[in-house]
Amino acid sequence: MRTDDGRTLSWRETGSGPPLLCHPGGPGASARYFGPLAELAEARTLLLLDPRGTGGSDRPANPAAYDLEDYAADIEAVRADAGLETLDVLGHSHGGFVATAWAGTHPDRVGRLVLAATAPRFTDAIRARRQERVAAHHGQPYFADAVAALQAQQAGAYATDAELLALYRRAGPVLVAPGDDIAPVAEAFEASGINADAMKHFNERVAAGMDLRGHLARIGAPTLVIFGARDPFGGPTGEEIAAALPNPTVVTVPGADHFPFLEPAHRAPWARAVLDFLAH
Repeated sequence: MRTDDGRTLSWRETGSGPPLLCHPGGPGASARYFGPLAELAEARTLLLLDPRGTGGSDRPANPAAYDLEDYAADIEAVRADAGLETLDVLGHSHGGFVATAWAGTHPDRVGRLVLAATAPRFTDAIRARRQERVAAHHGQPYFADAVAALQAQQAGAYATDAELLALYRRAGPVLVAPGDDIAPVAEAFEASGINADAMKHFNERVAAGMDLRGHLARIGAPTLVIFGARDPFGGPTGEEIAAALPNPTVVTVPGADHFPFLEPAHRAPWARAVLDFLAH
């Protein structure tokens, strides 16, 4: 579709059943980041949205137009273009930030909402769990280079999409728990591509001041808060989301991490929890 400002906004439809818009994270990753989502597609028509500046969706003319409100406006544009009175939306990680911003701005347009592995703000609890994850790799031969790459990514020491992707490749080993296979997640990011402008804008202009608890309070629609038991965004972060919502359902997927839909042992139970929630 064409947006009001002349951009192409692209999504891929797969599956059958009522529509479910799926917004990926990153920020700056296309919907290929999700993989096939085959279990969800058995019961829902998935609208796999390429966020602005990714996949088949044009980059905005203004390279700073990557605020959460900008992404949220694109969800609303898809809903209107599809002619739907209400829309079910699943947002993962940064996509959960966007879904929260959309739902809090347009609460009457929300059917059911799935907030997966996400947060309303960045807290000391999240930072501590991430630091513990990284520190658990200390002494491994890849540790020093992976930490240096992670620090460079956080500092914005990249100028192109390719440079950011190279940092992700180097940092990858410390982003999962020791002994876990990074390959499924790495392959998904390689397939999705990455938008360096979106990542830099988020880290420099959005992350520090982000607080979506007010948006959560305005979402009256049934909302699933789902996360993996080992996810740094789980535990107290999931509890904080639920506490701010008027109508929450909370599901913890045992043994899962940040990307259950890419984890072979956890993909099916994660999808079943989502479909069970959407069906009620």
